[in-house]
Amino acid sequence: MAQTDVLLTKQPAPQTVPACELPRKLYDVARNTGAYTSSGLATAGFRTAKYLVDEWFQNCYARYHQAFADRDQSERQRHESRQLAAETEALAQRTQEDSTKKVGQRLQDTHCWKSELQREVHDLVAETDLLLAQKQRLERALDATAVPFSIATDNLQCRERCQHPDLVRDHVEVELLKEAELIQNIQELLKRTIMQAVNQIRLNREHKETCEMDWSDKVEAYNIDDTCARYHNQSTDVQFHPHSTKFEESASTPETWAKFTQENLCRAERERLASANLRGLIDCILRDTSEDLRLQCDAVNLAFGNRCEELEDARHKLEHHLRKTLREITDQEHNVAALKQAIKDKEAPLKVAQTRLYQRSLRPNVELCRDTAQFRLVSEVEQLNASLAALREKLLEAEQSLRNLEDTRMSLEKDIAVKTNSLFIDRQKCMTHRARYPTVLQLAGYQ
Repeated sequence: MAQTDVLLTKQPAPQTVPACELPRKLYDVARNTGAYTSSGLATAGFRTAKYLVDEWFQNCYARYHQAFADRDQSERQRHESRQLAAETEALAQRTQEDSTKKVGQRLQDTHCWKSELQREVHDLVAETDLLLAQKQRLERALDATAVPFSIATDNLQCRERCQHPDLVRDHVEVELLKEAELIQNIQELLKRTIMQAVNQIRLNREHKETCEMDWSDKVEAYNIDDTCARYHNQSTDVQFHPHSTKFEESASTPETWAKFTQENLCRAERERLASANLRGLIDCILRDTSEDLRLQCDAVNLAFGNRCEELEDARHKLEHHLRKTLREITDQEHNVAALKQAIKDKEAPLKVAQTRLYQRSLRPNVELCRDTAQFRLVSEVEQLNASLAALREKLLEAEQSLRNLEDTRMSLEKDIAVKTNSLFIDRQKCMTHRARYPTVLQLAGYQ
């Protein structure tokens, strides 16, 4: 008889018969073929060949043994069945309790993440409102920079009408260009900051929507798990769902589930912190830009005042320098004439030395000796050549200096003629227009 495979959780009880099928026993049946056999006789109604007594006993013993084995196997199966039923009952109870406990833990985890998501959504909404207010300040500050830029460009255009040589890149023009460049940089900075604020507001809203969707899914999952935690064996709304044990291919694991929400929270918190940092940056930008513009305005005004004082004093100084320049020109002309005469004076000694060397080179045979006189004549020629080279170089420098003095004289005479026009432009045109410069509050976006 074949055995049935049974799942056991404990060691089975000891058996009297080994738990296996008995081997088939082969019997050597002795056939009745002796002298007293009835084989071959015509015996009506009886077997033609009868069993022996040994065969009868062997048949009985086989039946006894088979009955004993079947009873033993049945007893063992009954014992195993009772044990299996008890074990499965305890196992089912334990697994149900553990499942209920796990569902409860899952409810706690879901509630925790749901609360975190709800808090993050509230914080993002508040942060977005604060960032919107900062964006409006940026827009007002950007509008306020239009007046300073028009003032700076108008001052630059007025000073373009100055006559040469006052049409120079002086300190006033440097400060005006710096002011115009500063205003343009501030405008570009404010525009970039506005775009950055707009992008940050969009990111805040996107992450708020992501957290809200995750929160909504958590609420739905929490309600489902809460319903599942209330089920028990006496519940009336439970039924069989044979295919419910199959895992969906798109199902997440506890690690990916927690990681998904954690990443959403991290991204939302990162954007919220970035938004807070951006608000702080906007405050610093508006404070710094308004202060920088006012400081630059004061620097330009100070440069205009100093420039006007310089123009008042420049005419007298230019005349003074012109007189000195004329005297220096006269002195330099005498210096040039003296250098030319010195060069001319060196020509006769050079001719003498070179003639002596030439004549001594005609000495015959061994008389053509490198004596002391020969070395001294060579040294004299080299020294005269060096002196002439130095004098010629100095003459070139003196002539160049004389030309520079002539150019300076012309420049000084021209500068004296245009100082009055420059004073009129700086005082009457530019400084009067700069009185319309906006205040710090306007530049900071508060008005």
